[in-house]
Amino acid sequence: MLVNAPLRDYARRPRINDFTLPVLGMGYLATYAAAQGFTVGVLDGESRGLGIDRIQEIINQAAPRWVGFNLLAPTYALSARIAAGIDTGIQVMVGGHQAKAMPEAVIADPRFARLEALVIGEGETRVAELLEDRHRRVRLPGVMWRDPILQSPVTGGVPGMAWHLAPDINALPFVDRRFFAADPYQPDGGPLEAAMVGARGCPYDCSFCGAAVSANPDVTIRTREPSNIIAEMDEVHARYGVTAFRFVDDLFLGHERFIRRCMAAFTEADIGGRYVWDATGRINILTRSEDALLELLAANGCREVAIGVESGSERILRHIGKRIRPEWTRNVVDRLTRLGIDVKGYFILGLPTETHDDLEATVRHIHELWDLTENSSGRFRASVFEFRPYPGTPEWQRLLATGRYDSAQLLDYTAVDLTSDGLDEAMRDRDEFNFSVNLQFGEVELSHVRRRLVELARAQHQRLVNR
Repeated sequence: MLVNAPLRDYARRPRINDFTLPVLGMGYLATYAAAQGFTVGVLDGESRGLGIDRIQEIINQAAPRWVGFNLLAPTYALSARIAAGIDTGIQVMVGGHQAKAMPEAVIADPRFARLEALVIGEGETRVAELLEDRHRRVRLPGVMWRDPILQSPVTGGVPGMAWHLAPDINALPFVDRRFFAADPYQPDGGPLEAAMVGARGCPYDCSFCGAAVSANPDVTIRTREPSNIIAEMDEVHARYGVTAFRFVDDLFLGHERFIRRCMAAFTEADIGGRYVWDATGRINILTRSEDALLELLAANGCREVAIGVESGSERILRHIGKRIRPEWTRNVVDRLTRLGIDVKGYFILGLPTETHDDLEATVRHIHELWDLTENSSGRFRASVFEFRPYPGTPEWQRLLATGRYDSAQLLDYTAVDLTSDGLDEAMRDRDEFNFSVNLQFGEVELSHVRRRLVELARAQHQRLVNR
């Protein structure tokens, strides 16, 4: 059983939003293991809105040989609580960003006393090997455990096994959607949609991001063949009737050569005549793309592009290594929305070293992008978050190097209630994202950061209602 811990213990307060992205990584693990003949289940505590006691009860009633946890900084403590409460006969394996960033700390955590394998990176083939025989861990690269005698971390691996670290993504079976609680998903008034990935890894080094290349030296950056992507789209459509797809990986529109190859294949397969799709994109790539390439995106069914803007301050953009400028963002947003492609911009308030002027530059930038697209056929929407440090990222290392924080402080995630002025639909839509370590990392007080965040969320919601 693979377990995705919830962001909160929902026995204490039910979740109020009705959608969260599927855990695609776990879906891949489960699908591959099932294809190798194992009986697998996925328990998504976040999508199901489950409490910790209920998750433990489900695991213990099912009594699997193994339980696998996806360890992430905001949910680590809840994952550890779950692990501590499962029956002693169940073996535990873990993976995910937190496992990669702090493996020794995880292995030493007494709540993971029955940990038999910590898998660093892409785990499809190694998880299947472990399910076949726990003792194979000694041969598998990037698998760690606690030595039962010395009580210290041990890492497996023998020559000739490095291929496990980067499975052939074109040879993996398509994700079995039956493992997901809410995918395919049908939003109000929209077509049935499903999430997908077209690539793995990211070549950029944004200081706040868990996918930063410097934090993931084990990852081989690669894209799927366009024909493989199209085959999965067609299979999901045939099985479920899905006509809208959301590509959630970092690179789908982040490498011009791949964009051109993919759009050529999409044109030949008439994707634009049959489906619509959303994708993430890189501003520095899209701003230098000629109009003809952007027009191909629209012709091939591109409905929305999500871009990481983060800040309207050039100083902050340099500090976090974004390799973009505000005028590039304006260029990309203007050109895409004129073609009828919606744009979703992600922004972060409260970044380290951020001043009041920097924060207000971000607020102005958001309003500027709203005004810029007022009369365009595509819309621009802003999604704004409070900065959160993630272990292993460049920003995490910088924060520790200041001597003002320790790891325990930077990992002390709690849920934040942003509804002091009332609960409305704007706040309901972002409930799952409201968590924080409650530390001030720049000049701006947290109360002001959150006040600005709420103002922007409500303004964005009103613009969508009025459009």
